[in-house]
Order: sequence, then structure tokens, then C-alpha cells
Amino acid sequence: MDQLCIHSTIVTISVLVVHLLLHFCRGQSRLIGSPQPVVAKVGDDVILPCHLEPAVDIGTNMLEWTRSDLNPRYVYVWYAGQDYVNMKNPSYKGRTSLFTDELKRGNISLKLSNVTPADEGKYRCYIPDRNEESVIELVVGAVSSPGISLTGLDKCISGVVLQCESEGWYPEPEVLWLDSEGNVLSAGPTETVRGPDDLYTVSSRVTVDKRHGHRFTCRVQQNIINQTRETHIDVPDDFFKVQSRCSATTVGLAVSLVVCIMLILLLLLVLWKKKNMSKRNLMDEVESKDKNNDNAETELLAEDKKETKQTGRHQAAASWSSSSLLERKLTKTTNELQEEKKKRQEEVKTLENQLKELRENKESVDKKLMETSEELKQTQDELRVKTEEFNKQLQDEKQSGKKREDNLQKELEDKEKKWENQLHDEKQRGKKTEDALKKELEDKNKKVSDDKNELGEEGKKTAEGPGEQ
Repeated sequence: MDQLCIHSTIVTISVLVVHLLLHFCRGQSRLIGSPQPVVAKVGDDVILPCHLEPAVDIGTNMLEWTRSDLNPRYVYVWYAGQDYVNMKNPSYKGRTSLFTDELKRGNISLKLSNVTPADEGKYRCYIPDRNEESVIELVVGAVSSPGISLTGLDKCISGVVLQCESEGWYPEPEVLWLDSEGNVLSAGPTETVRGPDDLYTVSSRVTVDKRHGHRFTCRVQQNIINQTRETHIDVPDDFFKVQSRCSATTVGLAVSLVVCIMLILLLLLVLWKKKNMSKRNLMDEVESKDKNNDNAETELLAEDKKETKQTGRHQAAASWSSSSLLERKLTKTTNELQEEKKKRQEEVKTLENQLKELRENKESVDKKLMETSEELKQTQDELRVKTEEFNKQLQDEKQSGKKREDNLQKELEDKEKKWENQLHDEKQRGKKTEDALKKELEDKNKKVSDDKNELGEEGKKTAEGPGEQ
């Protein structure tokens, strides 16, 4: 009877030890997710990895997948062996599931179907009973191949206008134009439109000429999801042989402007000379009339004196009367001449004012021409400076983007290596712990077996002892 009690006690202790060891092993498990963001395309199915290591059966535990930026935040809830759909966010109903057959192996990875841009974010894998969690980031992307079309000709430079358009991108991409040697071309600003499905449509135009080659490439890229799509187009020589009319028109306008200026100057010179000649002739005419009037008055006085001497005293009264009449005529003539002179002087003054206005107009035209020329030169200088600044800024941004891309790539590689080392170390420690526990369990089982054998032999001896007596 005592041997049976001892045997029962040993078995009970062994079972307790095994349960304690299993509990100890379960306490050492860790919830492992993805160290790097998981990238998925719009419309595809994606798996967000999450599992316990070492593996433990968690089919009876409560499991949660959540996003902190949602309300309600639950993406998937597993409790008492079933999916709690009522707690799930409406946007995820019918699109999330677990691999229930894998729960006994500690795999609680989430399958998300028909991915949309709104699904992008950080997901939390959580086991409340064990207080274990892991965060997995999902990056959503959408891509499409671009299309190139020829939209027009630029006759000023014998160039061709190309347009590139691509629909259905996420996140927003950038557009680059490349010539036949792979050099980035300077293009206009990219036009971006975001549709109701949160997908982006981008388009860009560029003007190219023969010096850029015949083959051109439109490249649409998204560095976050590391996706690039490009399309090529070959432009025949015939499109670059269009006769340039812009330069001929410019030269014609310049020649016409010079001819107009010369004609204006010549006209002003002719008017000035004509006015000077008119003024000189008018002065000569006035002086000639004044001289003739003076001579006429002198002759009349001489004749009057002569007649007065000849007629004598008897004709004194008649002479006086004739002299008075002559004096009145001379006064009238003098007044008329003075009025004519005054009128001519006013005309000369008017002509001088007109000439002055013409000179002022000429100076104003010359000034405007000079200002226009300076503004044109200044505009050309500003355009050249802005073009150089734009090209430099584009080059700097390209180099900066390349450096950022290299830094991110290096950082991702370092993190990946670090996580791999940590995961390897955890596996090694878990394996060592498992081996130690197995060895300890085997030793205890062996000891229990030995104790059992010893108890059996002692019981056998005890049973044989009384029979021999």
C-alpha cells in the first residue's frame, strides 16, 4: 500500500513538473512582426505577418488587430474561437481574416483582401492574455504605364511638343523627361489630379529639338514604393525640318522699326528746314516792304516840296490839303504793314511751337524706344537667370533625392541586418532553452523511471520475503 502511494506521488510530481516546464516555455515566446514596411498594390491581397516564436497554440486566446487612427479601431477580433464581426470597422468587413489552422502553431498573420489606398497605415497585432504586441506598417501603392503623344510643333525653334500622361498612381509620383543619352530635360510643371478613388493622374509637357536626339523617354517614378514605369518615343527627322518663320518675322520687325525711326527723323529734319526757310523768307519780305514804304514816302515828300515851290503861294492851301491826304495814306499803310508784320510774327511763333512739339515728340519716341530696348534686354537677362536657377534647382533636387534614397536604403539595410541578428540571437537562445528543458525533462523522466523500477524491485522483494518464511 505504501509503495502504491509513493508511485502515485511521483507520477503527480512528474505531471506538475511537465506543466511547469510547458508554462515556462510559453512565457519565453515573443510576438514577431515584420521589421520592414509591407508594400501592397491597390486591388491585390496582402498578408501582414505576425507570429509567436517559439510557436505556442493560441487558438483559444483573444486576438486583436487594430489601427489607432480609425474609429472604431478594430480591424479583426478573434475570441472564443470565432470572428467578432460586430466590433470590426465597417471599411474592413468582409476583407480581413486569419489562418485559423495556423493558430495552433502561433501564427496570427492577417490577410487583407482588395487593398485600397485608405488601408495604408500602421497595424497593431496584440494578444491581451499574454500582453504581447507587434506593429506592422502597410504601404499601399498603385502604378500604371505612361503614354506619350505629339501635341504640336514649335516653329520658332523647329521643335516638337511632347506630352506624357499616366493614370492610377499612389502615392503621388514624379515625372521626368530624358533625351536619347539619358540626360534629364527641362520640362514644364507637372499637372497632378487626384480622383475620387484617391489615385493620382499626372501629365507633363516638354519641347524638344533635333539637338536632343530622336529618342525620348518619359519616366514616372515613386520612390516610397520603389516603383518606376517609363515609355519611349522616336521622333522622325521630318518633324524637325519645318522652316522656321519666327526668326524671319523678328528680323522683319526689327528692320521695319529702324526704317520707321529713320523716316520720322527725316520728316522732322525736313519740317525744321522748311520752317526755317519760311521764317527767313517772311522776314525778308517784311524788310523789303518796309524799305519800299520808306522809299515811297521819301519820293512823295520830295515831289510835294517840288510842287510847292513851283506853285508858290497861291497853291499853299492846295498843297497843305494834299500833304495831309498823303500823310493819312502813309499812316494807313504803315499800320497795315505793322499788322501784317505782327501776323507774320505770330505765324513764325506758331511754327516754332510746332517744331518744339515735334522735337519733344521725337525725344519721347526715342526715350520710349530706349526704355523698350532696356526692358527687353532686362527681360531676356531675367529669363536667362531664371532658366539657369531652375536647371540648377532641378539638378540639386535630383542629387538631394538621390542622397536621401541612398540614405534610406542604407538605413533599411542596417535595420534589416540588425533585426536579422536579433532574430537569430532569439532563435539561438530559444533553441538553447528548449534543449536545456528537454534535457532536464529527460533526466527527470529517467529519474522517475529509475525510481519506479527500484520501487518495483523493492515491492517484489517484499512480496517474496513472506512467502519464503
